Amino acid sequence: MKMLLDFFVALSGLIICSPVLIPILILVWLQDFHSPFYIAKRVGRGERIFSMIKLRSMVINADKTGVDSTSANDRRITGVGRFIRKYKLDELSQLFNVLFGDMSLVGPRPNVKRETDLYTKEEKKLLTAKPGITDFSSIVFSDEGDILKDQDDPDIAYNQLIRPWKSRLGIFYIENRSFVTDIKLIYYTGLAILGRGKALHKVSGLLQKLNATDDLVRIALRIDKLVPVPPPGSTSIVTNREGRVDE
Repeated sequence: MKMLLDFFVALSGLIICSPVLIPILILVWLQDFHSPFYIAKRVGRGERIFSMIKLRSMVINADKTGVDSTSANDRRITGVGRFIRKYKLDELSQLFNVLFGDMSLVGPRPNVKRETDLYTKEEKKLLTAKPGITDFSSIVFSDEGDILKDQDDPDIAYNQLIRPWKSRLGIFYIENRSFVTDIKLIYYTGLAILGRGKALHKVSGLLQKLNATDDLVRIALRIDKLVPVPPPGSTSIVTNREGRVDE
């Protein structure tokens, strides 16, 4: 059922969005006459590396800088790229990955190998499911770039402020996934584009109905300031990217 839903929704989505997608592709190409697509290597289910297709929102060879997390004021983002990121248009091309079977519509967001190598044993559960275009964390942390804005080290800030909650929400999804939950998360993702506050309340309510812990329900509302916390499976806050933090 999930595979059929993924295939038909992805195909329909590409057809419906083509009037928007095609002009954006042309605009990205016109800004520097390079491919409008960015092929990003990501870690999927079973730790298999796959090529995730994204609309290119950054300058050529931006990934060669060694910085994986992107803040809202990252100088690598192009003018067209800022528009693409604002409205999450760079995610549309991932519908191709859904058609190819590398991704699902709903599932834990895929990460780069440098980050998955740092996963705790608990976080490794995220690699037992097919990655998705959206999930709880995609909605809760849709403002990731703004969170990392002006941080001295965006990668460390990501690991301290976002990764712990993102991982917990991803693990919670895997342990509580269902067809109905997937349909709701797809709807809430669209709702977030029109009104993020309302979408956050919907996600928080869904987490509560699924008996999530109080802190997960509250973090989904995003009313508290984010502070460094350890990733799931550890009692230590990440201070570098040189090794795992299992304890």
